[in-house]
Amino acid sequence: MYSNQGPLVKRLQRRLCDLFDLPEETVVATSSGTAALVAAILAHAGPATPERPYALCPAYTFVATASAVRQCGFEPYLADVSAETWTLDPDVLASHPMLDKIGVVVPVCLYGRPIDVERWARFQHETGVPVVIDAAAAVEALADGTMTCAAEVPLALSFHATKALGCGEGGCVVWPDLAMAARTAQATNFGFMGSRNSQTASLNGKMSEYHAAVALAELDGWAAKRADFGRTIAAYRAAFARENLPIDRLATYPELASNYVVLKCPDGTMLEAVQAAMDAAGIEARLWYGRGMHQHDHLRTARRDELPVTDRLSGTLLGLPMGSGLTSLEVDRVATVLAMQFHGPAAMAGMPPLPDVLHPA
Repeated sequence: MYSNQGPLVKRLQRRLCDLFDLPEETVVATSSGTAALVAAILAHAGPATPERPYALCPAYTFVATASAVRQCGFEPYLADVSAETWTLDPDVLASHPMLDKIGVVVPVCLYGRPIDVERWARFQHETGVPVVIDAAAAVEALADGTMTCAAEVPLALSFHATKALGCGEGGCVVWPDLAMAARTAQATNFGFMGSRNSQTASLNGKMSEYHAAVALAELDGWAAKRADFGRTIAAYRAAFARENLPIDRLATYPELASNYVVLKCPDGTMLEAVQAAMDAAGIEARLWYGRGMHQHDHLRTARRDELPVTDRLSGTLLGLPMGSGLTSLEVDRVATVLAMQFHGPAAMAGMPPLPDVLHPA
């Protein structure tokens, strides 16, 4: 049955509430993670105003963050991230000189890393600036309880195919405040609420019944998929040990979401060498967030602070192939290429043939 807020969408929303241990009707399914972020901003902060035209965003994030705030009328203002948390620091931003021009702050759970939502709720209370968290990849952090919700602050999640829980394309807003969750649902449906009268700023951001069906099937098999991810992560750790690669250079679950395996290169020169070696071997490695939002052509003119941490992280964090179906042999071949870069050509002796192509998740 195809319908706005159809039976499968409603069933998915109930199951997500159960997954996150939240009251019913506090999860709103959306057509994408970006739509979730747009809807949460419109519901919480509203569109940009002449007095507060900027959205404060981390410079190190996926460009969808900037795309979402611009769809709400804001211009992104790019701030540097913390070297420890890889996201914005509320204590630093509390005295930011642009704060009186900021209409919304959008911290990001980079690579699905959990962040302290309560700290952001306090920041919002003390500064009066709305906070909307881009938690695109953090579904596991919420499900596992390593990140908790606050009634004052909405979280936007993505269920894109690249995420640990995916339905091809989709997302949701998590907001344990019944009235604000309803307002978010209104923002996804042209501003309609109980009538054909558009009452609020809005978009067409509803999840379809088809994508809800895929998401429900994904939930049915999610324990098995996460176990597969776990086996792949264990294979990476074993391969790193076998190749005498520094295990502290490997970042994955539980530090990150389990759909990411990230190599922490010591410097940009090593990252470029590793990426070139991977390319030569037919193995794709990826700068998930490019070199920061300020390096995108479309955002080069965005106002920003000095960004030394963003520049360092974006030049040293390299996404390695990851997927629930990745084999131990394929992981071993990735590690062998890495060993050549960390230890020199002698490490390549006896290397098995490389696969034609390996891709990050």
